[in-house]
Amino acid sequence: MKKKYQNGFFIFGLLLLGLMITQLDFEQVWEGLRHAGYWFLAVLALWFFLYFFNTTAWYVIIKSTARSLDSEHSAPLGQKSVYEKSGERTSGVQQKISYLWLYKVMVSGFALNYATPGGLMGGEPYRIMELSPYIGAERASSSVILHTMTHIFSHFWFWLISVAIYVVTEPITPFMAAVLAAVTAFCALGIWFFMKGYRKGLANRSLAFLSRIPGAKHRARRFIDAHHEELDNVDRQIAALHKQNPRTFWGALSLELACRLASALEIFFILLLIMPSVNYLQCVLILAFTSLFANLLFFMPLQIGGREGGFMMSTSGLALTTSAGIFVALIVRLRELFWTAIGMLLIKVGKGRGN
Repeated sequence: MKKKYQNGFFIFGLLLLGLMITQLDFEQVWEGLRHAGYWFLAVLALWFFLYFFNTTAWYVIIKSTARSLDSEHSAPLGQKSVYEKSGERTSGVQQKISYLWLYKVMVSGFALNYATPGGLMGGEPYRIMELSPYIGAERASSSVILHTMTHIFSHFWFWLISVAIYVVTEPITPFMAAVLAAVTAFCALGIWFFMKGYRKGLANRSLAFLSRIPGAKHRARRFIDAHHEELDNVDRQIAALHKQNPRTFWGALSLELACRLASALEIFFILLLIMPSVNYLQCVLILAFTSLFANLLFFMPLQIGGREGGFMMSTSGLALTTSAGIFVALIVRLRELFWTAIGMLLIKVGKGRGN
């Protein structure tokens, strides 16, 4: 990535991070940290390992898209393939890109998404621009879009699994039955949408949707007209992974889903401080309801208010105390700020791909 763009992402992220920090009640923060003690360090360390799930999912997608292109665009003997003619090579991705460098880019990408209003508006362009010099813009775009699709897709499965957990472990009131039915319908619709996107590609469809939104339609239409061929190639690569490499597709999805389930350990660690009787399945349900509520307010930077409200609703719905919900929300918010700061710093550290 060009240095001016890298500096732009870095400065933009730092400004937003500073804005988020000014919204904190520092007296409440100090009390929360004092209460959490060493467990706060355990929460921070947990996410060091959780980001490896995301990075591994992206890494296998990158390798798989390269193999798909090798087979799809191989030329007859003595002739050059389309990608060789254009100067792009599809082989040797695992030699060209270091896993640890990819981990750094992943953490920075998530940090930008945390801080950017609207989410998915800072981290994805950053990851594409970092990766493009090594595997080409189209393959970088398709791999990032595929991973983002898989990341979001895993949320729908996570919420659906959580509905089943709630039905088995918690009493069902008429109100909760209606809520669970609505969540199930929402997840089923989301799964159907993404499965259709995997089969036929999502780049053109996403931009076509944007072209119908007032204020964005003219820019989206100009981008479609200028990059129609590139978007078609990205969609073909997305469809190729699902069709030709189902093992990679389900493997990446399993890694992302495992990350969602393992991240409930964060809530478990925090609640153990104040509620030793808490169990892990309750923490999964708290995370599911909180993430669903927060993602419905995706347009807010760091999901301010949405995440806290989600914790309050989910803990009270599971007969936990209001103070427990406030405490969990505070520690999670501090963890997000810590890893956002780390991600911002990593933008300026280790610029090479680290062969």
